[in-house]
Amino acid sequence: MALLELTGLDVHYGGIHALRGVSLEVDAGEVVCLIGANGAGKTTTLRAISGLVKPTAGAVKFGGRLITGMPAHQIVALGLVQAPEGRGIFANMSVDENLEIGAYLRRDPAGVARDKEHALSLFPRLKERLAQNAGTLSGGEQQMLAIARALLTRPKLLLLDEPSLGLAPQIVALIFKIVRTIAAEGTTILLVEQNAHMALKVAQRAYVLEVGEIVLAGPAAQLANDDQIRKAYLGIHD
Repeated sequence: MALLELTGLDVHYGGIHALRGVSLEVDAGEVVCLIGANGAGKTTTLRAISGLVKPTAGAVKFGGRLITGMPAHQIVALGLVQAPEGRGIFANMSVDENLEIGAYLRRDPAGVARDKEHALSLFPRLKERLAQNAGTLSGGEQQMLAIARALLTRPKLLLLDEPSLGLAPQIVALIFKIVRTIAAEGTTILLVEQNAHMALKVAQRAYVLEVGEIVLAGPAAQLANDDQIRKAYLGIHD
């Protein structure tokens, strides 16, 4: 049974049909990426999974349980957690306070302390800045904080929305190295990413979204060698 299963998902924003019959699966332990151009519906897909937008048709199942239309905070409590596009950090709170918010629903202080220590070992820059206001961090550091905060929820499935957006190449490489580490430690990841080259390198499987519809799906390595993908998303023209 898939950990996450979307079946025939439709989302409308007023008169705009943003998602059209989107179906995809993520198995436990996998990294799956969702790639596509700006406006293809990638973020809308994650928001529908997270309960932030309500689908007009279709179903979302998590761990075999129907979660379509469930409030976002209840979905988080089940272990499905999103690190949003634009990071969504609390700028006027400290780095440490942002991390504590990630653990808000947990009732195991010792486990939270261990997980915080582990998150800070993945992102040592944050450890040096625990008392600093999150709004004063660089863009790369804010992205690190968004991921670290999500990890404090101890997610069964981590949704990463455009983690490389607006970051310098060396920071992008560092973020993806940490994504690999998180995956290797057993966290299942659904990655939405415009940097298709990096996304296809880190994922086992991939889906391609165009104008709200899944148009291609398969092993990431196979899609990385597909002429259509290479020309449209990797900038490679043979």
